[in-house]
Amino acid sequence: MNVARSFNNWRKFRQTVTELGRMSSRELQDLGIDRADIRSVARASIAR
Repeated sequence: MNVARSFNNWRKFRQTVTELGRMSSRELQDLGIDRADIRSVARASIAR
């Protein structure tokens, strides 16, 4: 994997973690996400 792609994946991961982290527990619950699962959801977002 090249450097640019790695950097873009890292940025997308951090952005997803930040955005989900700002949501209330109720909002996350509505999406079917537990607060403890935010990092795994973010990892899955870059695997696509």
